[in-house]
Amino acid sequence: MASAWKSAAAVLTAALVCTPQPARSADINIVFAVPAQTLTFSAIFVAQDAGFFAKEGLKVELRNLVGVNSNNAVIAGSADFSTGTAATFLRAAAQGQRMFAIANMVDRPLVELVLRRDVAAAAGITGASPFIERAKALKGKTVAIQGVGSIVHAMQRLVANKAGLDPDKDMRIAPMDPPAMLPALRKKAVDGFATSLPFTTQAVVEGDAIMLASGIAGDLPEYLPFSYLVLYTRPEVCRSERDKCVRMARAFKGAAQFIQERPGDTLEVLKKRFPRLDPKLLAAAWEMVRKAHTADLRITDPGFINAQKFSLDAGLLEPKLMLRDFKGLYTDEFAK
Repeated sequence: MASAWKSAAAVLTAALVCTPQPARSADINIVFAVPAQTLTFSAIFVAQDAGFFAKEGLKVELRNLVGVNSNNAVIAGSADFSTGTAATFLRAAAQGQRMFAIANMVDRPLVELVLRRDVAAAAGITGASPFIERAKALKGKTVAIQGVGSIVHAMQRLVANKAGLDPDKDMRIAPMDPPAMLPALRKKAVDGFATSLPFTTQAVVEGDAIMLASGIAGDLPEYLPFSYLVLYTRPEVCRSERDKCVRMARAFKGAAQFIQERPGDTLEVLKKRFPRLDPKLLAAAWEMVRKAHTADLRITDPGFINAQKFSLDAGLLEPKLMLRDFKGLYTDEFAK
């Protein structure tokens, strides 16, 4: 009996050590817009499900708003915070919709483009073919994307441009949610799709597609470093409700440390977010994604410069609208 009690006590102690303990009551309500249910947003899921928001006294409601809809929700005031790429963030700023970034969790693109295997075979390419040869195979194809104007849309256009194609004339796009992309590919409703992991991983591992272009695998090294998962809000929030920004940044610092130091436990958290995905497939995707997460959440000019160049080269930002500096758009005050 004594040994049983000791075992139970050990289990309880381990659970308490592994779970962040609340520091205060949930006294601040936050609406957080999430652009997609993909591994790009792992830090959000960890902050919520591993208790880092709660530890900071934040009661966070996650709302799934696809692509730039999350950005628009923050601008309109229907969401307090969101995360997105600096590319989307800066395009909004260039058009007068200036927001305020306080942290960055990922420092390289986590977007990929896959092509249906039979389409690739007909074009005479494989995943091992040179990048430009793979990119040329997009001519005349229909590619599913996450949302018009999103980083995923930019990826599709950028790859086409790299191959000397006109993304507006030489191919078609089909906006849809990421979970719908692989079923559409299998039905041959689309020839390929662009989104983040694990959906691209699944298409390749299960033999439905080849990898046409991967930011995380190194197909676009000229855009590194890249501020890819920027935490932002409206400028007035950090001025008039400073504690929201302090606590939010602190929660994400906790989540970032958890991801860096406990990748296996992070994977267990993510399994609950992707319950229908084969655990081995999710693990393979997470092994790639975790390497893109950074321990230093401070935003840098180089990460913003490369993100803006990505939009320019994709043809989603006019050169005349390019920002010459990023003054007033971000701070490292909260991420130190």
